[in-house]
Amino acid sequence: MWQELYAELKDKNFMVVAVAEESRGADHARPWIDQAKSDYWQLIDTEHRLEDLYNLVNVPQAIWIDGQGRIVRPPETAGSTDHFRRMDLKTRTMAPKDQEERLAARQAYLEAVRAWVTTGKHALAATAARATLPKVTPEIAEAWARFRLGVWLRAQGRTAEGDRQMAEASRLHPDSWSMWRQAADLDEVGKASGADFWKRVQALGDRPYYPPPKL
Repeated sequence: MWQELYAELKDKNFMVVAVAEESRGADHARPWIDQAKSDYWQLIDTEHRLEDLYNLVNVPQAIWIDGQGRIVRPPETAGSTDHFRRMDLKTRTMAPKDQEERLAARQAYLEAVRAWVTTGKHALAATAARATLPKVTPEIAEAWARFRLGVWLRAQGRTAEGDRQMAEASRLHPDSWSMWRQAADLDEVGKASGADFWKRVQALGDRPYYPPPKL
């Protein structure tokens, strides 16, 4: 969907920058990038610097940055919805109505990006954008430091030490799904979307997994 939007708007000083957050190394992300065959920029962040810099907590999230390098919309869910929470876990399928609503939400987000690029609509003033930026607490800052340390320790073969650091990181920053999912995939391939993931999702109760953007 982003390739089509980029192809349409690239002559209007618009660029999509997609960043894959992948603790297992660039080779794990590269097949997805190759498959996308995009003309826009695709980067790989193995150290999760971007998530630390902008306090990202899930994927996909988007940040709108204008031509002057100013954030005009802080991190927000980029067109994904919570309809997946009602899927049949045995068949991994969703009801047709949920699929339609999910697609409609994705298209609505793309339309919002299109409106911003062509008319400036939806861009926040500096004070409003600053007020809605996610707050980085001392606990969150420590969590990201411990997470990166954990990834490094595992890369050095010190798996138990690394796992302890990443577990503490998730305890300090429980809202970070990205942190938990990356640690889970390092521990066991597929774990990040397996039974433990669904238990965490169910534990949310009425809280959203993908908070809808306030457009």
